[in-house]
Amino acid sequence: MTTLTERPRATVIDAGVGNLANLARALGAVGATAEVTADPARVAGARCLLLPGVGAFAPPRERLAGSGLEAALREAVAGGAWLLGVCVGFQLLFEGSEEFGAPAGLGLLSGGVPRLPRGVPLPPIGWNRLHDVDGHPLLAGLGSEPYVYFVHSFAPDGVPEDEVLARATHGRPFAAVAGRGRVLGTQFHPEKSGAAGLRILASFLALAEEAG
Repeated sequence: MTTLTERPRATVIDAGVGNLANLARALGAVGATAEVTADPARVAGARCLLLPGVGAFAPPRERLAGSGLEAALREAVAGGAWLLGVCVGFQLLFEGSEEFGAPAGLGLLSGGVPRLPRGVPLPPIGWNRLHDVDGHPLLAGLGSEPYVYFVHSFAPDGVPEDEVLARATHGRPFAAVAGRGRVLGTQFHPEKSGAAGLRILASFLALAEEAG
């Protein structure tokens, strides 16, 4: 349990791609001490993990696949750590992606990640609103339709209803926030989403801290 004089600790997994520095700064802005690392020992011992990613699905998945880093991530989650995937890091949590024959995902959340429909601008870059916001503590205080910042051409599909925490729509509705137990994720970038994004990061830190 963190004391009143300690800052909560957050470990940002460096899988070779991602908005690492910006995410670390956003975590600092909500009171955390953020460490960016690719050290399996540091990841395995962490209690509050974030897996960011930008660009294509395959490069970070191939870096993780069969590595000590993937084993450490799984060990930490199995041992009680909380995990938040962000953008492509969120997509990695699912069973797989349709992107250019990408390898299977981590399988920590149910469903796949197909391309958004053709006929709408891809990738959508900018603000979009969430809807069907669940009452999950990760989303506490956001209101019913907050705006957050997206950059993506693929998005989850086939996610069980009980794992969908909020949706957004671009060509089709998709799970913009999903979670199962201590494994959570956002298709958007909370570190680029202003006050709403910072609130989500603060809520995630609080969930991990309350779990001890």
